[in-house]
Amino acid sequence: TLFDDPVSVTIEIGFGDGKSLHQLAGHNPTGGFLGIETHRSGVGQLLMNLHKDRLNNVKVIVGDAAEVVPKRVRPDSVDQILVFFPDPWPKKRHHKRRLLDPEFLDILAGSLKPNGLLHIATDWDNYAHQILASVDNNPNLINQAGVGHFSERPAYRSQTKYEIRGLRLGHTVNDIVTRRKP
Repeated sequence: TLFDDPVSVTIEIGFGDGKSLHQLAGHNPTGGFLGIETHRSGVGQLLMNLHKDRLNNVKVIVGDAAEVVPKRVRPDSVDQILVFFPDPWPKKRHHKRRLLDPEFLDILAGSLKPNGLLHIATDWDNYAHQILASVDNNPNLINQAGVGHFSERPAYRSQTKYEIRGLRLGHTVNDIVTRRKP
């Protein structure tokens, strides 16, 4: 209900400085875009750029996606969900804080329309494998690269500053592209 009859609805979770979301919204003016971010500095940066370019197809929620999505996103209502480079919580004792656990992936799958797309990218190898296993074990999601495989980076996903930093540090970037079962 945030948008006037959009062709499609895309949510980007943890959009950082908003460059990717801004670019997607600019290339698809008939789509509706919702960004969810906890850091106000990134929200402010995105809002300034949207205003400068007169883009009005983006809405923003400042908050934790783990709380926002279950409470404010209707089931079967989203065409795409994008989660690029979520906080990896690299220390083993902090792994329980990782956003993309099996329960939250199930919530995301339920928010998607049938055949809706969930695209995740991370440069933390053990987190990527954890997510991949959770996706492959989710009965509502179909891994587009096949069970146990990562996807190639789709052309629509521009490189983020976190990706560039990860590559500079020698990390491998893994994309996981899934669809909700029809």
